[in-house]
Amino acid sequence: MANLYDLIIVGAGPAGITAAVYAARKRMKFLVLTGDIGGQAAWSGDIENYTGYQFVTGPDLVSKFEEHMRRYAIDFHENEEVMGISKPIGLVKVNTRKGEYTARAIIIASGKMSRELGVPGEKEFKNKGLTYCATCDGPLFSGKDVAVVGGGNSALDAALGLIRIAKSVYVVNNTVRLGGDAVMREKVEKAPNVKVINEAKVTGIAGDKMVTAIKVRTASGEESIAVQGIFVEIGLIPNSSFAGPVERNERGEIKVNCKNETNIPGIFAAGDVTDVSEKQIIIAAGEGSKAALSAFKYINQSR
Repeated sequence: MANLYDLIIVGAGPAGITAAVYAARKRMKFLVLTGDIGGQAAWSGDIENYTGYQFVTGPDLVSKFEEHMRRYAIDFHENEEVMGISKPIGLVKVNTRKGEYTARAIIIASGKMSRELGVPGEKEFKNKGLTYCATCDGPLFSGKDVAVVGGGNSALDAALGLIRIAKSVYVVNNTVRLGGDAVMREKVEKAPNVKVINEAKVTGIAGDKMVTAIKVRTASGEESIAVQGIFVEIGLIPNSSFAGPVERNERGEIKVNCKNETNIPGIFAAGDVTDVSEKQIIIAAGEGSKAALSAFKYINQSR
């Protein structure tokens, strides 16, 4: 088969890019299919826990990843969404909106997508003051009042970035206290222009042509907080809906073993889309390298 690949990698975040580098070094014939480059890492603000960098921003780190990957002659298809995968007889078939591809093995490294609030006004004001990426859109809200919805690391990261940009930042958290890393939490709580509202539930988004307020319910009742920007940071959902017969857990994460193998031979997975317990950039990169090495062994053994 002239168009048969050894390997197809779905996704180009830390896991997918690292898998691509390892696949290139193993001289495999492979294809990378992805909607974007960098995944969630590209949305991160200040990163202080990636080995080798005492400090680096998410976009800068992703730029380094991409620069490394592009050193190799890689068949790379950006903005090509995978719709489904199947494994009929020995080979893996991947269907996208643009065509069908066949390979001996596949690595699913498609990451996660932002979870939505599911409240009135959310869809109407998406990209009209309401966003899911503080790193991407934060600079648009310079000198304005904004709200960050969430209480974990992603919300804290967004708040820390907005502290230096916005006039005031309301952190709307539905638990008793903020979670996330202690260092980040302390920085947020000490910032003079931040107000943390714990045990609060968002009930709606208000506005005219653009966002003008966020509606919040607390033990004291419901109130409307005047803001011009809302950043939703309430967690992520695995991009695994296209994975077909691959086994997933109750959260939709793809189940893998220590070799990044799924329940189907020839289908591997790595990074945040899997059930690996910790979701960190450095862990996703390591999982991507493991998946590529496992796929390489599988391909050689199955020829």
